[in-house]
Amino acid sequence: CDPLQQSAVERLLMIKQRDVAKGLILVASAIDQLPAFVSIPANNRDIIVNSWPGPATWLLPASSDAPAWIRGDHDTIAMRITAHPAMSALCESFGRCLVSTSANLTGLPPAKSALQVQRQLGHKLDLILHAALGASHKPTTIRDAISGKKIRG
Repeated sequence: CDPLQQSAVERLLMIKQRDVAKGLILVASAIDQLPAFVSIPANNRDIIVNSWPGPATWLLPASSDAPAWIRGDHDTIAMRITAHPAMSALCESFGRCLVSTSANLTGLPPAKSALQVQRQLGHKLDLILHAALGASHKPTTIRDAISGKKIRG
C-alpha cells in the first residue's frame, strides 16, 4: 500500500493484526525513491547501494518527514530496492516505494500462493495480484545501516 496514506497503512496493520509499534518495510524500484523516507549513512553507502537490487533490507535513518505509522517506535525505516520484476513494476508505475509485507496474519507462516492468500486473508483484501514469488525461500536479510550489524537472516 501507499506508505503516505495513513488510513491504508492502518488498514493493512489491522488486516495482519500487526502492532504499529513494530514499523514496516518499504520496498522501492530505484534509489531515487528513498529520500522522502530515509537517508543512507555515508560510512556504509557503497555497501548498501551495491547490495541492491536484491534481498537485502537495511534499517536506514528515517527522514524528519517519515510518517510515524511507517517508523513505528523506531528512528529508522527498513528499506530495500527489489529485484522482483512485478514489485519493481508496481513501484515504477506508482512512482514511489510501497509498503512490503508478507501475506499472512501476524504469527502465521507466510502464504506461498494466491490460493493460500485467499484462504487466509482474501475476504479482507481489495486485490490479490497473481505473480510469481521471489526466488528466495526465506525472508530477506536485515542489517543496521550505521553499524552493519545483521538483525535478521
